[in-house]
This record gives sequence, C-alpha cells and structure tokens, in this order.
Amino acid sequence: MDRKYHLIVEQDVTNEGLDNHQLFSMAQKAQEMLGQNELQVVADMGYYNHEELKRCEEAGSRRTSPNAGLEEHRAGLFGKEKFVYEADGDCYRCPAKERLDFRFETQEGDKKFRYYWTNACPGCALKAQCTTDPRFHRIKRWEHEAVLERIEQRVKANTVILKLRQQLVEHPFGTIKFWNDQRHFLMRGLEKVKAEFSLSTLAYDIKRALNIVGSEA
Repeated sequence: MDRKYHLIVEQDVTNEGLDNHQLFSMAQKAQEMLGQNELQVVADMGYYNHEELKRCEEAGSRRTSPNAGLEEHRAGLFGKEKFVYEADGDCYRCPAKERLDFRFETQEGDKKFRYYWTNACPGCALKAQCTTDPRFHRIKRWEHEAVLERIEQRVKANTVILKLRQQLVEHPFGTIKFWNDQRHFLMRGLEKVKAEFSLSTLAYDIKRALNIVGSEA
C-alpha cells in the first residue's frame, strides 16, 4: 500500500490459515515492483516469524512490527524486553540487575537456541513479578536474535508509522467491499480467486489513478 496515494502495490490470496509465512514473499514482490534495493515493511503481529524476518533483512527489507511474544505479559509477568542482552559478556541483565549467564544450547527443528538464567531468583524481591518457576526465570535466545532486537528498536522509534498503517490498510478493503460492492468472492478454487482479487485490485487502482490525475491525464 502506497502511503501518499493509497495505491495497492502488490497483492496475493492464500488459503493458509496464518499470515506468518507470507511476509518475505510479499515484501520481495513489492520491492521488485517498486524497483527498490531497500524497502521499509510495516506489518502487524500476524506476520511475526523469526525466519521470515531474517530473510527480509538479508534481502534489504527493513521490517517494523510489534513482537508476537506476549505470553509473559498475559500472565502479568515481566516480558523478555525487560531483560537486556549484553553481547560482550554473552549474558542478560534482569530488572533486578542480576546477570543471567549462558547455560546450554539446543537444536529445535532447524533453529538453534541458547538458554540463560541466574541462581539468584529464589531470593529476589522481584520474583513474583518475574516468574512462577520456583527455580529461575529462563531466557531463550535464538541464534539470530539480533535481527529481532533491531526490529524491536525500530518499533519503539516508529510508533506513529504503526498507527498510520492501521489506518492505511483499511482504505482499500473498505472501498472494494462497500463502494465496489465486492463483499464475497464469486469464483471457487484458489487460482480463480487469485484472478478475481487481482481484477478487483486493478479496478481499485485504476479508479484511484483517475481520482488523482484526472481522466484526461
């Protein structure tokens, strides 16, 4: 979606139940369509996937999006963002300033993770806010976690852009559904639905172009 004119740059239809494997392919298609070496991609939590984020950064797509890891917050406990990673010592600092040292590394599927904790947890005054585990709060770090940390920094620095995205993405869907009266797909089968939606977005973009530059231009 183009921010200035609300034109749809790239689109696709998928029958997958989740969007968290769609980010790289859509970012790459938009990047190629715009002829850009670098692209800022703004997406919501539904697109959050470690490998997709890594592939985007490697391809020159800088992604800004909230983290989907909210389990600790739902339980009313400190989230992972409260623990600061110190690269020089390969350790974390917790809200109580204790050092969580590296303990072991595991291979989980095709990903490697490193685990950190401190034995100071049982006597910590903040333990009730930190973990329900009687032993310690264990931090799990992906081998490419630095990618996620860079994204988190961009999220904190670009809260206005995230709010703007929420407004922008509703414009084409509202227009296509209500002004163009296309609330339901008429075709059946993924390929036919892809074609139908492509025609819908093409019609939307043509109408936007007419409104922007006029019919004579």
